[in-house]
Amino acid sequence: ILITAGYLNYTAENENRNTVMTSQIIAELGDATLVSAEPQENNIEENIIEYAGENDTVESSIQEVLETVTTEDTYFTSSKLDRESMFSQMLETYQEIYNNQGSTAEQKSNAITEIANINKIRNSIMIAENLVKTKGFEDVVIFWNTNSISVVIKGEDIGQEQIAQVQNIVSRELEVDAEIIHISTKN
Repeated sequence: ILITAGYLNYTAENENRNTVMTSQIIAELGDATLVSAEPQENNIEENIIEYAGENDTVESSIQEVLETVTTEDTYFTSSKLDRESMFSQMLETYQEIYNNQGSTAEQKSNAITEIANINKIRNSIMIAENLVKTKGFEDVVIFWNTNSISVVIKGEDIGQEQIAQVQNIVSRELEVDAEIIHISTKN
């Protein structure tokens, strides 16, 4: 939020006050919303105004950002948020086992191993999603399960060549066989 507020303040003081916020700034606002765990529009608007000061340029920019954020498909954002929430809960559980005075050395060792595995999977998913996006797809979300990987790509139907590229990336990064990777599209 601070980065966005700083940007808005800068553009308000700059000669070119009618500059439209780039999609990167909008994405950063989305990230700030996810990190703060307060996806309510009013809180975002109040915080930006508080940091940037009130004026017509800031208010119009805020409205523009809020309209963009609320009208875009939130499936991918909410799915990633849900997945991260699940990983965080799992990590918290294993951290509690590790920190518990009553846990045996074996339980603590297993907890550390599971924490490392979860972080490895989490990082692999993030890398795979970013690599798939570099192939020209607008957005992607990967769901990991022990026996299957589901990949949902934003857009219309995709060709066999693109499916092969996605399977190759996901297979390599998550270290799984291509047979368990299931790819679908969503608009």
